[in-house]
Amino acid sequence: MLLKKHPIGLRILLALILFGLALFFSGLINKGLLKAYFPYTSAILLGIATWLLYKTENKSLSAIGLSLSLRHLSFLPLGLLIGALALLAAKYARALYTGESFAISDAIDYSNIFYALYVILPTVAVEEFLFRGYLFKKAIEISNVIIANIIFSMLFMLIHVFDENVMNNIGMMVFLIISIPVAHLFFATALLKSKTLLFPIGLHLGNNWATRHLITSSNTGNSILYTENNASFDTWPSFIGFILIFNGVFLLMTFLIWKWKGFPFDKKG
Repeated sequence: MLLKKHPIGLRILLALILFGLALFFSGLINKGLLKAYFPYTSAILLGIATWLLYKTENKSLSAIGLSLSLRHLSFLPLGLLIGALALLAAKYARALYTGESFAISDAIDYSNIFYALYVILPTVAVEEFLFRGYLFKKAIEISNVIIANIIFSMLFMLIHVFDENVMNNIGMMVFLIISIPVAHLFFATALLKSKTLLFPIGLHLGNNWATRHLITSSNTGNSILYTENNASFDTWPSFIGFILIFNGVFLLMTFLIWKWKGFPFDKKG
């Protein structure tokens, strides 16, 4: 009876409880060798919690495009590629702005670089379940896409900013306050356009992997490319200019995803 009177509010409360339990138990389980070799406990438990939430509505995970259809599955590698290329394009735009140049790293550790995909995937899957999954879709139902994006972009930004290292670095804080909401819009647009959470998971994975292992600022062998003549920003105008150019690339990519016609967006999955 209570669920019929306040369906959305109670479902949101139930989601918060189930997600909280999933993260709590994953913290207890995900330790030692399991964490080292199979760091997927949190993602699996959040997936189960999401499945239970949709089960109460007589739906399945296909409501957020988590199915074994070829169309849905293809969005994971597609997102990986686009996410990595978007980061590379943003880095190139920075290089044009600052005068930096790219070079191929010496003695590239390919095994470590590609193993990182396995390690990064569960982390981005957790964030996508939390910020672009069930609760995001419910927020759209009770308000609209704009309000839902504002709410979840702010929440997504706060979990990145409320970090001791970030709070002690004003430049990094300003960068994240601007960049993380743009990243949310990038991932959320991919979800809404493709109708599958696998697309933002792929984009998120590609972006995070590329940040650490496609191009970095040092020639350590942990990335395929690195930047030479690394620039430093001595004034706020030059730093803000970099932030605007860097995020402008992601906004352009977001626009292109939204306007992309034909395969694979306009087919039913």
